[in-house]
Amino acid sequence: MIARLLMRLFVAASLVAVVGGLGYVYVKPPEGMHVTSEGVPYLSPPVVHPVTGEAVTLEVLVHHYKGGGR
Repeated sequence: MIARLLMRLFVAASLVAVVGGLGYVYVKPPEGMHVTSEGVPYLSPPVVHPVTGEAVTLEVLVHHYKGGGR
């Protein structure tokens, strides 16, 4: 009987932790989840340009392929 009660308490505590964690991330997202108006994360590493092979920021690459400069 005590084992069943402890298991229910453990499940309830786990549920509170999961729902609380998800709610916290929804209300105050971590810095890595913020994105620009183009949908590019702020904390994204440089990527290799497919034509030149040089390292460029993801923002520049997205801007180029979306037709930037027109």
